[in-house]
Amino acid sequence: MINDLKKDAETRMAKSVDALGHAFNKIRTGRAHPSLLDGLTVSYYGVETPLGQVGNVTVLDARTLSIGVWEKNLVPEVEKAILKSDLGLNPSTTGELIRIPMPQLTEETRKGFIKKARAEAETSRVSIRNIRRDVLSDVKELQKEKEITEDDERRAQDEIQKITDKYIQQVDQALAAKEVDLMEI
Repeated sequence: MINDLKKDAETRMAKSVDALGHAFNKIRTGRAHPSLLDGLTVSYYGVETPLGQVGNVTVLDARTLSIGVWEKNLVPEVEKAILKSDLGLNPSTTGELIRIPMPQLTEETRKGFIKKARAEAETSRVSIRNIRRDVLSDVKELQKEKEITEDDERRAQDEIQKITDKYIQQVDQALAAKEVDLMEI
């Protein structure tokens, strides 16, 4: 019973850390990376479609992305989606190939991205704490219904706190790595 609750907490907390990783991928550094465009959607015959399903995103060099759009009539739609995004990128088109140079990050934009990364990390921490709260309330409910003893409840609380601390530490490590990545010139 308690083991099931701990396993559930572990999987839900791991998902929170994974979601943080995806959020960090959307915060651009000075280097080109295809995951930067993962969240973009393009109007494909009236249906919002992920960019990866209408073209191929590749890295030309350390500071340039390229998108090979599969249908030539979608090139303007892809450009429009990139310009509308809050990434601050300016695509240039040559036929069916869209090149996206990564602008140099200024000190001010780096600090802004670090603030954004810290906010994402805090959201992840709050999510992990909410999971802990939910699981602890389930454990207390089990104790109220006399399905477990008070000793089992205390032991479970300690174990769940250790799991929570482990995942909070993973969030802190991911944030520290992202900050180092952002401050790199």
